[in-house]
Amino acid sequence: MSYIRGPKTPGCIFCFDRKEDDERLVLRRERRAFVMLNKYPYTGGHVMVVPARHVSRPQDLSPADFAALGDLLCRTVAALERALAPHGLNVGMNLGRVAGAGVEDHIHFHVVPRWNGDHNFMPVLGGARVINEYLEDTARHLRPFFDW
Repeated sequence: MSYIRGPKTPGCIFCFDRKEDDERLVLRRERRAFVMLNKYPYTGGHVMVVPARHVSRPQDLSPADFAALGDLLCRTVAALERALAPHGLNVGMNLGRVAGAGVEDHIHFHVVPRWNGDHNFMPVLGGARVINEYLEDTARHLRPFFDW
């Protein structure tokens, strides 16, 4: 909660030097798009598929950039299915603050692995989500599945 309520670091969380990829938990980087773990995941393995271009609306991407983003999204779903064997996945993009966008000015897809029974009393009663693994460990586990 301190991240949500605390002061925000200026700049875009998705616009950073490739040298920071490991620190930022990037699983795969391509010329037009990349995949990174969400540092505040809904469930284990929650990733974001992000265009390299800083745009706030999908229609602001070139057809080639949008195609590359879509292709990486499809390969990400397949990689997570192989790596984690989820029972399902949520895939979506939130456009605008009222639609739930935490980062309004740089579009991105969320890919959230889901399992039967992955909800419990903690978020309802305790206001906390429980993730069963450190993010760095999750990144180490997932990276080989993104090495195509």
